Amino acid sequence: MIYEPREDSFLLLKHIKKYAKSLVLDMGTGSGILAEEAAKYADKVLGVDINEKAIEYCKKKFNNINNLRFRNSDLFSNIKEKFNLIIFNPPYLSSEPKAPDTALDGGKQGYEVIEQFLKKAKNYLKEKGVILLLFSSLSKKNKIDSILKEENYKYQEIDKEHIHFEELYVYKIQ
Repeated sequence: MIYEPREDSFLLLKHIKKYAKSLVLDMGTGSGILAEEAAKYADKVLGVDINEKAIEYCKKKFNNINNLRFRNSDLFSNIKEKFNLIIFNPPYLSSEPKAPDTALDGGKQGYEVIEQFLKKAKNYLKEKGVILLLFSSLSKKNKIDSILKEENYKYQEIDKEHIHFEELYVYKIQ
């Protein structure tokens, strides 16, 4: 299954133009729409995903975009480069043991994947690099704020949208 773009993807998409330059990483690329948008403004874009089917899909769909590449990676496991921008629309729902889905499963509490990402991301950012992170109120915003402080990131909420039963947040992190 490939994550189909929804409200969260479109909320994050509208901020890419402002920050995409030079080298961009789209972590958890899914359908590839965020990587495709970044490729309009950046020199090189790399989209990665743990889901090999998502990578195959994106390689076929976007094979005509010269500055856009895709690679299989579990978070940073297959990344060596440093980036000016890292975009991440992570899985942020609590685990569903009876029906696991890597596109949605953010861990037992819903924030564990985000926490793993934040603990490593600074090692893949160039000086003055930026992370655009989207997450949900279901991911425990206070916990994410606490992790950001523990990891010595500067961050600000740059957008927010209420949908159905949750708030979606976009953070600019440095």
